[in-house]
Amino acid sequence: MAYTQRLQDHAKTLGRDVRVALVGAGQMGHGFGCQVDRMPGLKLSLVVDIDPARIQSLFNDIGVKDVVISTDPKVLSEALLTGKLAGTTTTDFIAKLPFDIVVEATGIPDVGARVAYSCLLAKKDVAVLNVEMDVTIGPLLHRTAQLGGAVYTVCHGDEPIEAKVLVDFARDLQFEVVAAGKGKNNPFEPLSTPDTVKDRAIAQRMNPKMLCSFTDGSKTMIEMVALANATGLELSKRGMYGPAATVKTLQNVFALQEDGGVLDRPGVVDYCTGDVAPGVFVIVRTDAPYINHEMSYLRMGPGPYFALYRPFHLASIEAPLSVARAILDRESSLFAPHLQAEVVSMAKKEMDPGDKIDGIGGYTIRGYADNAKDAKRDNLVPIGLMQNAIVTKEIKTGDLITYDHVQLDESSLIVQLRRLQDNLGLTYA
Repeated sequence: MAYTQRLQDHAKTLGRDVRVALVGAGQMGHGFGCQVDRMPGLKLSLVVDIDPARIQSLFNDIGVKDVVISTDPKVLSEALLTGKLAGTTTTDFIAKLPFDIVVEATGIPDVGARVAYSCLLAKKDVAVLNVEMDVTIGPLLHRTAQLGGAVYTVCHGDEPIEAKVLVDFARDLQFEVVAAGKGKNNPFEPLSTPDTVKDRAIAQRMNPKMLCSFTDGSKTMIEMVALANATGLELSKRGMYGPAATVKTLQNVFALQEDGGVLDRPGVVDYCTGDVAPGVFVIVRTDAPYINHEMSYLRMGPGPYFALYRPFHLASIEAPLSVARAILDRESSLFAPHLQAEVVSMAKKEMDPGDKIDGIGGYTIRGYADNAKDAKRDNLVPIGLMQNAIVTKEIKTGDLITYDHVQLDESSLIVQLRRLQDNLGLTYA
């Protein structure tokens, strides 16, 4: 990496810092904005959020008082071109504004789709802290970026990328990847709602919907599906195993069943509970006797399974590394050429015809990971398409929701883009 000097050199060549636009100034976006401001050669030039107070709060935290806040694209463009910092409450014309790269951090699939797709069509680079959107239409966005000479990337800092780094490392060293995954941070409460986690969310200064997406398992499912899609590894099974494990027992737990572990085959993605969180891991093995000896000599365990482990991920703090990589190297940190796995929708409550579904981190559904071909076979609806869907057929708690159960919101851009992705043959390999 070593981007610091290169970013400064790039800024000198450009005659200015790289203009970074941020959409979404919630917890993740706020952290990203504070971090990118610390990196010479990058400038947080534009912040977009529906709440102007969040825009001002972010700029206040980086010590900026003179901010142009407007919904007039001409006013915003003039501000950006003259080096002033700006904010707005709408994404309607964002692709027309003069910035170099946009970071989408709302976590809302449809908003992310509108921002990412419009900016990629305008041949602007796009980095996302919105894995919820990526597991739904990532292949289409990647293809759109390629056709326009832009970069589309999921940002560093979240578990899928940090686990992929370990996967790439293992593959480059010619290890067989038996399993890759993460430790789950929060207790698993599959029927949790924003109400049941509200007190904990307030104590942690989090949005209750975000915390609910962690506790009901949606976020873990989404992250591990993103890892599978980016690496080509298979999902271990529908819903994954999710066993208990510790840092010291990882290589034993994620061994093959014939060797006392949980896996029925190698080359899969899964997660575990226990002290592995907030880290990521890859379990490897090799058929080279002397390499096995060397691994044991290096205190990686007795073999034949070895755990490569990173004990942390730094969320939005690491995310600007992907911005630097996109700008300087024209590379994506993580993308999916097609979907190896899907995040489908499981009901958290009984629903009747006419009921409206609220989406990720809400009261009605949670994400559930599945192999893409199985999800297609069973006609299951990706959770990224479910916001504002209307129930058309009775649904029981625990049901996996099919297209026969719901009428999707046809005004939603992500619904339209998913259909385009499917029709172009980009969804599945």
